[in-house]
Amino acid sequence: MLQIILTVIGILLAAVGTVFIYDARVLTKKWFGFGDQNEASLGFKIIGFIVAITGALLVFFNI
Repeated sequence: MLQIILTVIGILLAAVGTVFIYDARVLTKKWFGFGDQNEASLGFKIIGFIVAITGALLVFFNI
């Protein structure tokens, strides 16, 4: 049962990380001013990459 829960959490983390990577520019336009968009977009992409890798590793080592 714990393996199923950890797998689902890992898949969700990987999906959220992927959304952060691909929609970083759209998300920064909603949340930040024009001057901060480039730095925030880069930050979202880095955070998304880390979250996606964490989720994928959780799924990989859980099976």
